[in-house]
Amino acid sequence: MSLRKDKQKVLGEVFDDERIRSFLAFEAPAGVNADFHLLEKAYRGMKAGNFVTFVQFFQAEGRDINACNPEGKTFLQLAAEHRYGDDYVAAIKQAGGQS
Repeated sequence: MSLRKDKQKVLGEVFDDERIRSFLAFEAPAGVNADFHLLEKAYRGMKAGNFVTFVQFFQAEGRDINACNPEGKTFLQLAAEHRYGDDYVAAIKQAGGQS
């Protein structure tokens, strides 16, 4: 018996403005700041160029770019710890993110 993934990898997915905006509709789990959750979800699901656009939509809705996770870290602090987070960190800083 072989195990299979429950989700197929999607290659070449198109991230138009509608798709990018759809990331603003995710609900946060209990105990997690909704704005932090959206930033993290977008970070994990988008390439850096799409993330820049997401941040613009995020701010246009008046969301908090400096929201913290349950451990008290901002998204900027979290992304700065990742090896490939530089472009995402730059997008957050450009939007006024603080560490």
